[in-house]
Amino acid sequence: MKTLSLKLDDNIFDETEDLLTKVKKSRNRYINEAVDYYNRINRRSLIAKKLAKESRIVKKESLTVLAEFETLQDEN
Repeated sequence: MKTLSLKLDDNIFDETEDLLTKVKKSRNRYINEAVDYYNRINRRSLIAKKLAKESRIVKKESLTVLAEFETLQDEN
């Protein structure tokens, strides 16, 4: 486990401290879970952006292939 020094805005710190007493978690556990959650959100966002970019790259070719399939179906 790594040690981390962290500076929080006063309002974020105060809200966090208030919530910690209500959810009955240590500050360390709470921050670990928050960073893990944020990492998952960002990882998904990066994957979505990559997928959208790659979809744009193959869009024209996909439409060409689809048109060819439609032509083949019309012939049968």
